[in-house]
Amino acid sequence: MGAGRVIFVSAGPGAADLITVRGARALGTADIVLADALADPALRDLAPQAQWVLVGKRGYEHSAKQTEINALLLKATQEHAVVVRLKGGDASIFGRLEEELVALAEAGVASEVIPGVTAAFAAAAHAQRPLTRRGRGRNVSLTTAMTETGELRAALSADTEVFYMAGRQLATLGAKLIVAGWPADTLALVVSRAGCADAITSEHSIATLADAAPLHGNCPTVVTVGTGAAPVQGQPHLTPASKIVVSPEQAPLTTQSRS
Repeated sequence: MGAGRVIFVSAGPGAADLITVRGARALGTADIVLADALADPALRDLAPQAQWVLVGKRGYEHSAKQTEINALLLKATQEHAVVVRLKGGDASIFGRLEEELVALAEAGVASEVIPGVTAAFAAAAHAQRPLTRRGRGRNVSLTTAMTETGELRAALSADTEVFYMAGRQLATLGAKLIVAGWPADTLALVVSRAGCADAITSEHSIATLADAAPLHGNCPTVVTVGTGAAPVQGQPHLTPASKIVVSPEQAPLTTQSRS
């Protein structure tokens, strides 16, 4: 068989029903699905005819792992007409999409990217705290808290900063933010397992951000700092140990959530 085509499908964060309609339809056409670790296993129901291969990694793993994924992707296109590369969240946001697009382009393989919901948006929706606010929240920065070299980075570059992959960095992120220029009493909203029915949300100042570590543990965690972390008018502040509970009527229609 000649080279097939690749569809990058953004699964969204957490629950399976956060995938877009277009993404769900693409899954339904797949001959093989190469899936990331954080994609909800319930999404398999959308591609019952497809071979399903788990290839994802969590955070930054050794570069050879990405090379292996690229090789598997290219091999799949030689054996199948439609290859779906299923990525958690939005494929373009900290999803190592560039490396895979380069590998396909160099091999002359056609591809398509279907956008999706990223964890920052799911966290904002869960806490009902908009990332932008009229007149005072004009820009948002999405930042990875951990670089490939293991260096923790923090910045003051927007009215609202959202830090991804921050679960293991909560104890030191606050100090880094203060060094970057944020006032110590700046509000920080921490959401782990964003997009899942059991998401946990807590509120802190950046000076006390370390207090979030026992609550959120090593779960997939995003930290929103600045304007977008503040409650809207009429909403209460959260205590450091608060957990926003989703009612059964509001819970996503899925039997499994991401690990």
